[in-house]
Amino acid sequence: MSPLDEHDWSIEQRVLVVDDDAAILRMVQEKLSQAGYEVFTALSGREALEVIERRGLPHLAIVDIVMPGMNGFEFCQAVHEFSDLPIILLSAVDEEETVIRGIRHYAEDYVTKPFSPRELVARVERVIRRVGDFSFTLDPVVHVDQRLGVNFGQRQAIIDGRPVPLTATESRLLYILMRNGGRTVNTESLLRRLWPLDEVYADTLRVHVCRLRRKIEVEPSQPRYLVTEREVGYRFEMKG
Repeated sequence: MSPLDEHDWSIEQRVLVVDDDAAILRMVQEKLSQAGYEVFTALSGREALEVIERRGLPHLAIVDIVMPGMNGFEFCQAVHEFSDLPIILLSAVDEEETVIRGIRHYAEDYVTKPFSPRELVARVERVIRRVGDFSFTLDPVVHVDQRLGVNFGQRQAIIDGRPVPLTATESRLLYILMRNGGRTVNTESLLRRLWPLDEVYADTLRVHVCRLRRKIEVEPSQPRYLVTEREVGYRFEMKG
């Protein structure tokens, strides 16, 4: 039996809440837990990255912008170096430029304080529905099968126990495809997720897919994991 077959597919969806206000952390954790989510919390961006390294990626993060040390935008930049983690920004800052910057560069949604806990839960549900659940159990090393694992936090593929470094784009691409495991992601969607502010064409995406195949496939010319759906997009096969 492969690691995929052993997974508990009933596992709760996991949300990471990052805020330097302990009272807000408790309140959001309580409301999300009542809604059926598994909730991790962190009081800073640095602590949140440590939580990800220790516990694995969540399905979604709720992140305050104004925090001491690593602020919310800096945390978003760091986590998007190895994943395409969906993020809801949570902040008392409601200036137009800050909101636009947050939505354009980092986040799926933006909630201003004070906020309705019920509305926040509804926004979490909407974002997860829109971007897709993650098809694998999210551990520090995500096991695809006995040959392949991925440590997103370290930006590494694990091939037969051997770490293989990934570029930021390769890691994000693999994250998006694994998040939609078994479903074809069309080329336009991949281009928007990987390069939201740049005009990039399908040929560039094809180059990154080929490079990633050379790192993770047994035979890159006959891919088992990263499958091309001709004239549509790419699919990550659930079982390699």
